[in-house]
Order: sequence, then C-alpha cells, then structure tokens
Amino acid sequence: MKQQIKKIISAAMIAAMVLPMSACGSGSTQKAESTGDAGNSGTKEEGKVLNIQCWNEEFKDRITDHYPGYKKTGDNTGKIGDVTVKWTITPTKDNAYQNNLDKILPDNANASADDKVDLFLMEADYALKYVNSDVTMKLSDLGITDDDLSDQFDYTKDIVKNSSGAIKGSSWQACSAGMIYNRQAAKDVLGTGDPDKVQEAVSDWDKFNETAAKAKEKGYKITSTVNDTYRVYSNNVSGPWVQDNKVVVDDNIKKWVDDSKKLVDAGETTTADLWSDDWSKGFFPDGKVFCYFGPAWLINFSMHADEDGSIANQGGWGYCNGPQSFYWGGTWIAAATGTDNPTLDKDIILNMTTNQDILKAIAKKDSDCVNSKTVLNKLANDSTFGNKILGGQNPYKLLEEGAEKVDMSNISNYDQGCNEEFQAAMKNYFDGNASYDEALKQFDTAIVEKYQELSTD
Repeated sequence: MKQQIKKIISAAMIAAMVLPMSACGSGSTQKAESTGDAGNSGTKEEGKVLNIQCWNEEFKDRITDHYPGYKKTGDNTGKIGDVTVKWTITPTKDNAYQNNLDKILPDNANASADDKVDLFLMEADYALKYVNSDVTMKLSDLGITDDDLSDQFDYTKDIVKNSSGAIKGSSWQACSAGMIYNRQAAKDVLGTGDPDKVQEAVSDWDKFNETAAKAKEKGYKITSTVNDTYRVYSNNVSGPWVQDNKVVVDDNIKKWVDDSKKLVDAGETTTADLWSDDWSKGFFPDGKVFCYFGPAWLINFSMHADEDGSIANQGGWGYCNGPQSFYWGGTWIAAATGTDNPTLDKDIILNMTTNQDILKAIAKKDSDCVNSKTVLNKLANDSTFGNKILGGQNPYKLLEEGAEKVDMSNISNYDQGCNEEFQAAMKNYFDGNASYDEALKQFDTAIVEKYQELSTD
C-alpha cells in the first residue's frame, strides 16, 4: 500500500466502514494450510529469530490478526512457536527504507544468525530493483510452486518476475483501481449518482474532459489535482520508460500532459501535490471535487472516513471504472537470500497470500482487495456485502474485473524515479512557469543525474 500513508484505524472503525458480509463459502478450497508446527520446526532445524523488514505497520498488523499461531509479545516483537519474530520498521521518507535494505541485504548471508533478514517487503515501483538482484530468493527455491499461486491475478506475479521469468515475491493484495466519485457532485453535474450512468459519462478521456467542463459550470473541480490521473495514464503505456538505456516518454504520458494542461488552464483542476492539505480538501463537501482515482485502500484508509462531516463518513462516494483500468500500490513479501528460516518463510508467504480462508478474513476485517480470484468472485456476488463509504455499494465486481485487465509487461527498474521526476518537471509547465520543452529538459537533466547509466538523446 502507498508508502506515505500511516494507517492507524481501529477495529471498530473498520466495522463501521463495512456492512456485514456473509460467509463466502465456508467450504472453499484453501491453496495453503498452516503447517501448525512451523515455529517448532524452525527452532529445531533453522533460526531462532525471524527478522522482517517493513516500512510501516501494515504487514505486522496482518500477521498479528491473521497468521495462525502468531503471538504478539511487544510493539515490534512476537512469537511463532518457539521462534522470536522481530519487526524492523524503517519509514520511507528520504528513501530511508530502500537505503536500509541496500545496506544490509547484500551481505545478509554473512550476518550473525539472530540478525539475518528473513523476509522483507517491496512496492511495485521499485520491486524489480530487488527482484533482478541476488538479494531475493526465487519462490521455487522455498518450495512454492506455480500451482500454489494459480489463483492469484497475473499482474501481481508479473511485477515480481526477474529477467529469467522466476517469481521472487508474493502479495496478499490486488490493488486494481478506478474512479471514486462524489455522488452529490454527480447528481449536480450529471443528474444521477448511479455508477453505471456515471461510467457512461467518463468512459474515455474525451468524455471525461467533457464532464470536467460540465463540472466547472456547477462549481466543481473534476479532480483535486492533475496528479490524481497520472497513474491511470502511466499504467497504460505502450512501452517501458527505459529502452536500450534510453529514456522514452510514452505517447500516453504525453497525452496526460496535454489533457492536464487543458484542464489546468480551464480552471478545472489544480497542480497540488498528492497527500497535501489542498489535495485532501475534496474529501469534504466544501472542497467541491468531482472525483479521485484510487484502489480499495484509498477508499477505506485515506478519505477521512472517521471524521465527522467528511463525504466518506456520510457514505457519499461512488465507484466506477473510469476512462482506463489501472492499479495503484500493493505490498509484496520477499524472502531474503541468506535467510536461515526458509521453512517458516514459505509458510508465512503461502498462508498470507494464498490461503483463501485467511484472505477472506483480511477482506472482511481490513477491507483489502485481496489477491485471490476465487475470494474476490465470491465477494463480488455476495448480495449482503456493501461498503458504507460507498453508500452500501459493493465494489468487488469492478475491482475483480479491473485486476484481470492490469498489464504490467512494461514495468522497468526505473519507474519510480522516472514517474516522480516527470511529474515534478511538468508542474512548472502546468503552472505556466516553463514551456513544455523547458520542463522536458528539466526532466532529462534530473533523470540522468539520478541514473547516470541512462541517456535521454
């Protein structure tokens, strides 16, 4: 999930956000079952300490709540059988999390037994950096098979395949995403808040931009910022950012620039930074924002649902696909080369990312869009399920369909840096402080400083 968000939401809040859900097939087949004595076997044959590296509390919460036999012993410690679990949380600010991994992983095999990293987490934007290095283990070397992962969405496996096609991580999340719209704004602008009708009005970028003009007439910004739509465009490119060591700006990225410039010049959106106060104003009625773009975690954890007066608190959002399918976020579990707990690593990965009963429990308690086609299909067809933030709407059918459409064949090791530097450079163009060519030159300069092996010529 997105690194910048610190999710501290009580169980009571989760319960308030999600309406009761019936059991989704209590007899459903599980792709993995806990070994039951994984902790004990780890003590006899493997390490006595399981070290897990994370950037926030999310995975620790999932393990604490859902992994069989886990016992919390302190803020950053736990027990699985006789194995002590130690959590190291390094925030992502100033790239601290990756810097920490880069320092300790290469020599992990030579670390003392109690200090060896066993599991660590990765995000999609930089996963290939670790997947295409020797610091990560192939899941097959842990004994995890393609059949074990067969119920997962393909894109979640593509993200963590190395250059030889070996899978080196697994996720419990399928973060397909869509358009989250203000139902009252839709009624004011389109005369209806019905998801199917709203989708008709935003089914491609031309229609979306037409709706933006209508929204302006009614006093609404179509989005809070141009950055709200960036990932929708960037997830639908025809080629990777880097080709033969040359940086290539895809036509769909250029379309984002053209469309965004027109929206800004027309006063139909802004250039505010994501996660800023200006960006989040639209979470409240007075913010007058028509829509945001995001996955289930944005809906459930980022839209101020616990704050009186927010649109989410009033159940005032709706969900539809929007102009193009895309994804945003997700967390992948990787086993570190040099781990001395491969049996327990395997058990955790299998249970937390393929065990359908556990994934169903995560979906019910934590509102995650889980990485199981079977579980999502059952949720999508469960008439008793609804998300209170979405006015009782069940988003899982759209999330399931979206996850099937995500194509990650064009990811590269350089995505995080290229995306960040490109958006930063284009802000000058959108704000009228530079021409497009000047902004592009700023991007070229920044990217070759960051990645000296690349060219922009």
